[in-house]
Amino acid sequence: MAVKEKVLVVDDEPSIRKYLQTLLEVDGFDVETVSSGKDALERVNKGERPDFIILDVLMPEKNGLETLKELMQVDRSLNVIMLSCSNEVGTVVEAIRIGAHDYLTKPFEKTELDAAMLKSRQKKQLATENQALRDYCDQVTEDLSFLAASPQMVRIRQQILQIAPVDVPVFICGESGVGKEVVSRMIHLRSKRRNQPFVKVNCAALPGELLESELFGFEQGAFTGAVRSKPGKFEMANKGTIFLDEIAEMSTHLQAKLLHVLQDHQYSRLGGRHLVETDVRVLAATNVDVQEAMKTGRFREDLYYRLNVLSINVPPLRERTAEIPLLFRHFLQKYSEKFGKTPLGPSKYLLDAAVNYPWPGNLRELENFVKRYVILEDDEGSLRELVEMSSTRQRTSPREEPAPPKEQGLKALVRGLKDEAEMEAIADALEKTRWCRKDAAKMLGISYKALLYKMRQFNLDTPRTRKAAPTTAVEEPASALATRRG
Repeated sequence: MAVKEKVLVVDDEPSIRKYLQTLLEVDGFDVETVSSGKDALERVNKGERPDFIILDVLMPEKNGLETLKELMQVDRSLNVIMLSCSNEVGTVVEAIRIGAHDYLTKPFEKTELDAAMLKSRQKKQLATENQALRDYCDQVTEDLSFLAASPQMVRIRQQILQIAPVDVPVFICGESGVGKEVVSRMIHLRSKRRNQPFVKVNCAALPGELLESELFGFEQGAFTGAVRSKPGKFEMANKGTIFLDEIAEMSTHLQAKLLHVLQDHQYSRLGGRHLVETDVRVLAATNVDVQEAMKTGRFREDLYYRLNVLSINVPPLRERTAEIPLLFRHFLQKYSEKFGKTPLGPSKYLLDAAVNYPWPGNLRELENFVKRYVILEDDEGSLRELVEMSSTRQRTSPREEPAPPKEQGLKALVRGLKDEAEMEAIADALEKTRWCRKDAAKMLGISYKALLYKMRQFNLDTPRTRKAAPTTAVEEPASALATRRG
């Protein structure tokens, strides 16, 4: 069953309401009528979004222009056609200025109404396409920042370019915050469905029954509180893409229904007796071990194999540290523009600390960190925050066995020599100033906070009695350091 366009007729004259309802239902529209602007506003304020609103100008209590103004305050994308017995130029101009798409004078021919609705539909479609183009341009910028820096993400970008044109489900795996939604949007934007809706559903955000009604919609009276029918996300995403995030959190009962939708391309709303046809590309994502979830019965194998036609595994940020400086500057520019601030260039020490921090929350954690940095405009404070986060993580995380040493290439050798030279310069400055850190920082030409960070990095917390081995990150908690030195 194709989804009908909905029309809300707002007119105080019963004969006009009945006439329009009959006329439009013959053409296949789903029509509802109300007798006042107040009733129309109540519906829109409750979340109803009809495809068209046909609104009379002359009504008691709240006239059409007043109603139109309040409707536009709720949602400027509403498709409103005005009706009036008068074609007074001032009223027409005012209605269009407020946000009406067209204006008809009673009595009118059906052809005039058809033309007005077609014009209104085209105008809304153009606005949608323009917004989609703006979103596309913004998203391309995000994509380039997300996928341009590391070999792992370059490979994923190549995967996306291969996968996007093929209209099949895709399963995206990766830790929380790695950018699975960004990958899904990129697939949509490079697919044949890019001009159609992209709808995201977080399957972990709602309990089972609510998630089912959110996905598939419900009919009036389907459950307590269902006073009006409501379309689900699959209807909203028709002809486009639906992104099911954290799909492993979905109940097995709902997984079974989703499997039938993928197989049959149709379903029924909660409480519904009619089948709704759907043409949607499904992208699914999870941060759990799917193989383990299938072993324990938490995730259906048949659904997994139906969704896993193509798959993408997004690595955590700690495995693609080459991206961090680029992402840092991207988020810096983004939030500087958003908050109206002049971008504050991060110091080398802050960027080094960001590269060496493991970012357990991945992109989301890095983005929030940079957002705070932009708001507070404090390089030294941000550096201190990263050092403290590293220390806290090391104290609370279980000790891991060191990985076997890899064969050192030229870059690793040069970095080791550079670190050793830097450590020696700092140690010499401290000894010459008798460990007065402020004087040593001044002698080295760096800030006091930066010196403290480098001292922790090179284990130079106290006057040296022997040469310390350089490290590339804050790797030992203070207690372990004291024990080693004792």
